[in-house]
Amino acid sequence: MNQQQNIDFVLRTVEQRDIRFVRLWFVDVLGRLKSFAISPEDLEVAFEEGVGFDGSAIEGFATPEEADMLAFPDPSTFQVLPWRPSDNGVARVFCDICTPDRKPFAGDPRECLRAMFYRAEEAGFIMNVGAELEYYYFKNDQVPEPLDNVGYFDLSESDSARDLRRNTVLTLEKMSVPVEYTFHSAGPSQHGISLRHAEALTMSDAITTAKHIIRLEAFEAGCHAAFMPKPLSKAPSSAMFLHQSLFDREGNNVFYSDDDPVYHLSDTAKHYMAGILAHAREISAITNPTVNSYKRLTTGEGTTPEYATWGLRNRSAMIRIPIYKPGKQLSTRIELRSPDPMANPYLVNAVTLAAGLDGIERKLELPAETTAATLRMSERELEQAGYTQLPRNLEEALDIFEDSQFMKDALGEHIHSFFLTKKRSEWKKYASCVSQWEVDRYLSNS
Repeated sequence: MNQQQNIDFVLRTVEQRDIRFVRLWFVDVLGRLKSFAISPEDLEVAFEEGVGFDGSAIEGFATPEEADMLAFPDPSTFQVLPWRPSDNGVARVFCDICTPDRKPFAGDPRECLRAMFYRAEEAGFIMNVGAELEYYYFKNDQVPEPLDNVGYFDLSESDSARDLRRNTVLTLEKMSVPVEYTFHSAGPSQHGISLRHAEALTMSDAITTAKHIIRLEAFEAGCHAAFMPKPLSKAPSSAMFLHQSLFDREGNNVFYSDDDPVYHLSDTAKHYMAGILAHAREISAITNPTVNSYKRLTTGEGTTPEYATWGLRNRSAMIRIPIYKPGKQLSTRIELRSPDPMANPYLVNAVTLAAGLDGIERKLELPAETTAATLRMSERELEQAGYTQLPRNLEEALDIFEDSQFMKDALGEHIHSFFLTKKRSEWKKYASCVSQWEVDRYLSNS
């Protein structure tokens, strides 16, 4: 279906379904969902001319003297909101943000990913992504108090969120976000949801939609859904695992190869992985963008990566190779395990695709696989063996990010500079904050 056919379908649906409000969705640089509504009478003009709004009111978008922005609805993302009334209904559509002269806005994360997607297309590749999100349900958004004490995959009458997960899945499916499975994860009141693969931009929209609906359904149930990477110091952390693969124009998975009897990975896949590992420290500020992100990466949980490594079925590696099922060539993929659910999915997919393409273009060699013996090595031994340690905190990640020309090229100057400024401020505030741990440890001994 071409663009005009999509627009015609949307306009017919709005009329037939009695849609009275159309919510225009977009995300800011940090991945926060933004929205404003227009009437259905204005939708056709919006497709043609965009809808103006004050970009200076959106953090990281524009300064007051150049505030005007245009939101152009993407008709392929139109969905009726199933939780709103059927009479005088409400729909949503994701938007592309442009400047007043209709040029793509450099601070739009969707445009950043689309530009990288086009670069991959020029090289003959189409990026597909599947996602697995982990999160906690707490009693409220003030205190991280779990609702249960159920474990990983447990089937228990005390799993208080069974119906909540069910309602969330049903709502997502009504929004055309296909869910592969849901489950109770390892932590108390921790849950996971796996989204079926799609091309990278569609999946990034799906992740954004899923997080919104998970929060919304939790609110309706009287609790709070938290995507904080490490909300409880003595409980498992939460991740955003991304399953990535590249396809050619004929629909073949170029990550698969018959020539590799162990991993079933092509040279293209190995170069792609090598590119991500080579740029692992540079992309960490994007994949792990908060102070709390590094509480997850430095816990030694055994399932979180601390080094730029890869391995077959190795859940402590940064890149895991899922088990190959005979006859399932199209499912051959890598699992990127470092990102957390507070990361902007558009930017994560953009920078990892950029890193992977760099690996393919330069034919980078994949380092040795990490094994069980590797996991028993000390930090000193790992360093001597040539394994690259991921940043230990946000400040270190930002130092590397600031000096990276690769990241400036992948994200563009606008996103790179705003993100750096914003996150430097976040780190400064954290570093000047006196924690309860410091009070407990030092007050009585001072």
